[in-house]
Amino acid sequence: MIQSLLIANRGEIACRIIRTARAMGIRTVAVYSDADAKALHVRQADEAVHIGPSPARESYLVGEKIIAAAKACRAEAIHPGYGFLSENAEFAQAVIDAGLIWVGPRPASITAMGLKDAAKTLMAAAGVPVTPGYMGENQDPAFLATEAEKIGYPVLIKAVAGGGGKGMRKVDAAADLADSLTSCQREAASSFGNAHVLIEKYIQRPRHIEVQVFGDTHGNIVHLFERDCSLQRRHQKVIEEAPAPGMDEATREALCAAAVKAAQAVDYVGAGTIEFIADASEGLRADRIWFMEMNTRLQVEHPVTEEITGVDLVEWQLRVASGEALPKKQDELSINGWAMEARLYAEDPRTGFLPSTGILSEFDLDDQIARIDTGVGEGSEISPHYDPMIAKIICKGADRNDARDRLAFSCDSVLTWPVRNNAGFLAELLRHPWFASGDVDTSFIAHHGDDLLRSQEASSELIDTASLHIFEQGGGSRWAFDPQGEEAEGNPWRDIMGLRLNARADKSIRMRLDGKTVTGRADGPSLGAGSLNFLFKDGAILVERGWPHLFELDRTDGSHSGSASDGAILSPMPGRIIAVMVSAGEAVTKGQKLLTLEAMKMEHTLIAPFDGVVAELNAAAGAQVQVEALLARIADKED
Repeated sequence: MIQSLLIANRGEIACRIIRTARAMGIRTVAVYSDADAKALHVRQADEAVHIGPSPARESYLVGEKIIAAAKACRAEAIHPGYGFLSENAEFAQAVIDAGLIWVGPRPASITAMGLKDAAKTLMAAAGVPVTPGYMGENQDPAFLATEAEKIGYPVLIKAVAGGGGKGMRKVDAAADLADSLTSCQREAASSFGNAHVLIEKYIQRPRHIEVQVFGDTHGNIVHLFERDCSLQRRHQKVIEEAPAPGMDEATREALCAAAVKAAQAVDYVGAGTIEFIADASEGLRADRIWFMEMNTRLQVEHPVTEEITGVDLVEWQLRVASGEALPKKQDELSINGWAMEARLYAEDPRTGFLPSTGILSEFDLDDQIARIDTGVGEGSEISPHYDPMIAKIICKGADRNDARDRLAFSCDSVLTWPVRNNAGFLAELLRHPWFASGDVDTSFIAHHGDDLLRSQEASSELIDTASLHIFEQGGGSRWAFDPQGEEAEGNPWRDIMGLRLNARADKSIRMRLDGKTVTGRADGPSLGAGSLNFLFKDGAILVERGWPHLFELDRTDGSHSGSASDGAILSPMPGRIIAVMVSAGEAVTKGQKLLTLEAMKMEHTLIAPFDGVVAELNAAAGAQVQVEALLARIADKED
């Protein structure tokens, strides 16, 4: 068995791997960049090694530094987690050549499945059904336009080296192909160093269903059933669940058999995921499910598989990498219950899902009924250099509705401040009637955006409920909420540093007073499903029940897509300008694209808030900008 392990990753997945390794008695080594010097994974590991500046390309993506760190601290093995170098065959081979154990598939398997076009060709030869499309070498725009016409619109452009929704665009008509192709190739080159794309038929009612597979060095390959990852926004997964709703046993058997066949075709070792796209227009049918790609690593959503199978997939990875056979055979694996996972992101759904960065001065996730996988804690920084995921919230239930209700309740209980989060959006999504029915596809969020993002005004009843709970549980003391944010008073708690009153199974109130900050949570039947978080800070009152409600005089920096209501276009975060679509003095219309900013691994387009003229332009392609930098100003035409 491996005795010492270096984790070539950060954040939530690094902490997840450390947890299992520690339980197995394995010494762990973390690596960290400048931005992560005080990160949770650094504090949890037995040892930590600094590997460079904050940008990932200068630290977490530099394989030589990671291998050198492993040798310096005498680690036997390297676990790549997911993202970064996890699917880099050259890095995997370099680890092996350095005499270290690679906790992952063979480099040849990564190579075989690393490019979507080559993988589909291989799968077709192995008898695995694939979606129709063009997967050749010719990248000439005119030629690709001809191929798209042959396939028939709508089509999907996909970066062959892509993942996570990056380098992917749906194109509805021929007139839109050129712009989408340019944007897709640019994003693919930036994210993966490879601008090559393929074009495939876009499925009108697609569901994203994937199968967890696992192989060992003794020739054994098993599946651990399917996950449904259809709840997506801009091709990024939002909610995942296992098993897939509407999946009958015959279809499951055919799907999982195809996944095992795909893994066998590349002599697979370790944890992997075979991703399929299903046409759900007539329900789930085996003859309407096609191979999309294989992820040759552990997936972000692996916890839902662990919850329904009782298997620790990281433990399996470490045992297989140590040369052991798979702990269980296929007939020893079964589905028990239902599990759902929500990705809690540092982003504000009501400002176009723009990422939110900063220090988590307040951070509270309720882990009483949920499994919380996170890489941050109170006081941690959400950095603009990395993916903005705060945590994964996972709930298991006896059936789908039970798991769904538990997860919605847990999302309601989230409190982060001043960093914004998408918890309210997640709770709305989980409670939407169509999602509750299981009738979902990958366009669900796009089609129901207005319902999911509706304004959530904090009612006086909501605030009074919190006051009542505190009054009841404080022995007659009362905490007064002023919706105007001018007054908040409480007696006799003003001089108390910590307090927990009358905690019972059905009700509890937690409060903490620290200078000008008071935080609390009220739970109980009168709140219905969920709980209420509240925060008094510097003259402002935040009441949070999934959606945050902040009562203060607050300058509005942006509208739905990052454009300012007063005409000032401010950078929502630090980043790099990659495209400027207008010039000073140019007339623009409301919603017109002004410029594109690359930040936190994604492209963000800023738009004109109203009809007017570009009165000021301070943006140039290639320029680095800081948060709230004035990039442009739109003035009324008469100005």
